[in-house]
Amino acid sequence: MFFPVRAFAPPRPAPTAAPGGPPTAADLLAFARRTAADRQLTDALPLDPEGRTWICLNGPGGSEAWLIGWPPGSTTGWHDHGGSYGAFATAEGRLTEQSVAAQLPTGGWTTLELADDVDRERTLTPGDGRAFGPHHVHQVLNASPDRHAVSVHVYYPPLPMMRRYGRTGRTLRLERVERPQEWV
Repeated sequence: MFFPVRAFAPPRPAPTAAPGGPPTAADLLAFARRTAADRQLTDALPLDPEGRTWICLNGPGGSEAWLIGWPPGSTTGWHDHGGSYGAFATAEGRLTEQSVAAQLPTGGWTTLELADDVDRERTLTPGDGRAFGPHHVHQVLNASPDRHAVSVHVYYPPLPMMRRYGRTGRTLRLERVERPQEWV
């Protein structure tokens, strides 16, 4: 089930140039884990029983970061990050990530048939995190029937778009492309 998203943050901050070059995936993961461990920050996130909530943060080296609250049963649906690489870490609760372990073409298609062996699934509990590359396709969900989850997500460069996919069995369909102005 896909739940609506409710934002509790001002518009996205303008990215700033990284003084020593762009952050690495390891930098983003370290930031996500440190931020997820900041109880004062994570406790400040308003949680909504019906929709995901978020606060936009300044990430390292000009990246963008989001503190996200997940009500029970919520999911992102299948998506990618428009060519940005990133990381996320769980602060509270338990999140499940389902991903496609194959580099997909970035354009020129609307339907793909996936191979049998490309599905991956992992569970992330508080303190767990993972980094991913610019072609990562996944969905994240809070499968708990009664407990919120909270996580930190970081992207570089700041998300230019997100592609949303529908999935039935091995068939992945491009359904829409979202731009940043649609998220605030």
